[in-house]
Amino acid sequence: AYVHRAWGLKLAWRAIRFFLLPYRDCLHKSGNAGLQKSLRQLEMRFQRYDMVICDEFGYVSCDKEGGELLFNHLSLRAGKRSTIITTNLAFDRWGEIVKDKVLVAAMVDRLTHKAYLINMNGQSYRVKETKKMLQSNEE
Repeated sequence: AYVHRAWGLKLAWRAIRFFLLPYRDCLHKSGNAGLQKSLRQLEMRFQRYDMVICDEFGYVSCDKEGGELLFNHLSLRAGKRSTIITTNLAFDRWGEIVKDKVLVAAMVDRLTHKAYLINMNGQSYRVKETKKMLQSNEE
């Protein structure tokens, strides 16, 4: 989460428009966009930004409609605008979140085409800080 926020700050310094939202908020906004007009407004919002940063994909599952809406948003951006998705899940586990395997395959296809994948296997910053705090409290 820290890394993509740092990217956002760097983008802001360069006057590049970006939109940062947790994945659960993306689903909530998509779910509330049931009316055609508000759905189109949400799609336009996703298209307007140079970069969309969708944080924490993998913590909250979605229904078929939510998966389809997310796929539509990603498809609108594919090859045109940048998208960052942070997740703790490998692609082969995305079916646990979006229950449609065909849809997941199409999402991964669009996201990974001409993409930079950054796999960060380091220890969580929060866990590291907590351990450090606990050690200093013991002393």
